[in-house]
Amino acid sequence: MTTEITSVLPGPIRQNGYVVSDLDAAIAEWLALGVGPWITLGPMEQAMVFRGEPTNPTITLAFANSGDLQIELIHQTGDAPTAYQEFLDGGREGFHHLAWWAEDFDAVEAAVADAGWQVVLAGDGGGTTRFLYCEAPAVAATCLEVMELNDMTRGLMDHVRQAAETWDGTTDPVRTLF
Repeated sequence: MTTEITSVLPGPIRQNGYVVSDLDAAIAEWLALGVGPWITLGPMEQAMVFRGEPTNPTITLAFANSGDLQIELIHQTGDAPTAYQEFLDGGREGFHHLAWWAEDFDAVEAAVADAGWQVVLAGDGGGTTRFLYCEAPAVAATCLEVMELNDMTRGLMDHVRQAAETWDGTTDPVRTLF
């Protein structure tokens, strides 16, 4: 990464992402820390491009907020090649990426290309929102994610944040989005 990172990424870090092999156990650990409730989405198959090749992993996502910071848990079923599976195959589990949300995804995507950053994983969330992951400086995270902020993603983020703000710490600790 030769270009100044802050000149490419849009604003503050909005999310920490964790890749987990056991979603229920990971949610239980976060709940024990007082983080919740968790909003789950999936399992769902998503078309993505991993290191230039098409792939169709099945993933389940879980979201919660701690203050303004969103926490995302990602659980992949099966062994389709992705940045998530590569992380697990490398013997790692847990903290995976820092994420930024982009109002102008096209501009950030162009800045990433102009900076010469390698896009490791990209997709369009089944037509709902575009995202990309780039390799990160080793000290910061495994990947840096940029996700398109649109009406759907803004609604999801507001829903997760509001759930955390009004949660009593015990009622409905895990909720499905649909």
